Amino acid sequence: MGDLFKAGGPVMLPLMALSVMAITVIAERSWFWITTLINEKQTASQILITAYQDFDRATQIAKLAEHTPIGRFLLAPLALIKPDSKPDPELFRLALENNADDELASMMRGDKILEGVISLAPLLGLLGTVIGLIVSFSNLKVGDIASNARSSSITQGIGEALISTATGLVVSIITLAFHRLFLALHSEQIRLFRRAGNDLELIYRQRWQNQDL
Repeated sequence: MGDLFKAGGPVMLPLMALSVMAITVIAERSWFWITTLINEKQTASQILITAYQDFDRATQIAKLAEHTPIGRFLLAPLALIKPDSKPDPELFRLALENNADDELASMMRGDKILEGVISLAPLLGLLGTVIGLIVSFSNLKVGDIASNARSSSITQGIGEALISTATGLVVSIITLAFHRLFLALHSEQIRLFRRAGNDLELIYRQRWQNQDL
């Protein structure tokens, strides 16, 4: 591994820095999604079912789930309901929308770093290969072309120069795979938030019209 790192040339250092950044973000985001997805739909269903009968109790359940995005999302409008103050349905909806934007945006933390790694890693790898080829051919003399030993040395130099490109591609591909996974999970969150928010708003509007608050 050490020999490969040396053979890859100076660009292996920034490639290693990019890989460390990618691994850090991937590990943090993976833990976030694992903890977020556990019992998430069950929490949303429990809050919505309870809201049909008792908003105060639904608010308490949402507070207990405040450590989760769906809990914070549903708590924002429910917290507006007070014994002596019942918000207008439009204000209730606005609280849902504003909090949804905040929560969904926070789920994309680290996204720009992953995008940067995906873009930069292959380019750095290609740069390392170009530098390696320049060095290899700069040492080549016309009289050395017929020399088997010299030709073998040039071939080895070219092979070593390609190591940086391969490294850059590996870093980019792995990062891209996780990035696409996180985007898919984020899309599922958008659908869940939209569905839960619409259901809660409908419940509130129905009880508002019936003065059952």
